[in-house]
Amino acid sequence: MPELPEVETSRRGIAPWLENQQVRDVIVRDRRLRWPVPVDIDRKLPGQQIRSVKRRAKYLLFDTAAGTAMLHLGMSGSVRIIDHDEPAGKHDHVDICLESGKALRFRDPRRFGSLLWTKDPLNHKLLRDLGPEPLSDMFNGDYLWRKSRGRKVSIKQFIMNASVVVGVGNIYASEALFRSGIHPKRNAGRVSVGRISNLASTIKSVLEQAIKAGGTTLRDFHGGDGEPGYFKQQLDVYDRANLPCRKCSEPITVIVLGQRSTYYCKQCQR
Repeated sequence: MPELPEVETSRRGIAPWLENQQVRDVIVRDRRLRWPVPVDIDRKLPGQQIRSVKRRAKYLLFDTAAGTAMLHLGMSGSVRIIDHDEPAGKHDHVDICLESGKALRFRDPRRFGSLLWTKDPLNHKLLRDLGPEPLSDMFNGDYLWRKSRGRKVSIKQFIMNASVVVGVGNIYASEALFRSGIHPKRNAGRVSVGRISNLASTIKSVLEQAIKAGGTTLRDFHGGDGEPGYFKQQLDVYDRANLPCRKCSEPITVIVLGQRSTYYCKQCQR
């Protein structure tokens, strides 16, 4: 599933092509995504100028004077800029066509993504209860310390909770915990203030490095420019079960935690 760095990479790739451009048409070939694509998209988006392309958590937000289109990539979705007359493939469900002759094409083989329309994105039911962005000033060691007090859930599940902080998915949670030396099963409420402050800083640095590398391509992620992400080459633990730890050479362990594969080093993480 595309995580925050992949979505941010996509946003940066498509924004220069979309911002300040007028929408000529919206072509919906299949409305059967996670939720049906609303007809409001067809009626209200054409003729509007896209004022900005933003990201909130894993949602891409296309802001116009009439409202905001909210796009989620789901499990296998991707967006790219094409010439508007490029033939569509089997899984190319939506094109947002621009007066420039280009189009934003949304492809989603598994159809777990979504495209919705709202007048008030910050108060939309999918966004209003989300935690802070991990790269914002609101997310820091003091905040994470306060939120973690009394929590008995594992620290990995805690930092993956979108009501605590958005966008720290499975890959980056595993990587941040390894670099912080924290065992993924440790109770969130039992991590010391110093270690949890370090974890907050490490989450930021891991995500920033991943964005700089264009995200992580494990199977089918490509950014808005069609290029794969290269952060996989920098992964320390994720998807490296039984391979030697880059710090101590002990084999990386994999367990299932919260129904997700969790990678860590028994020697380096306590």
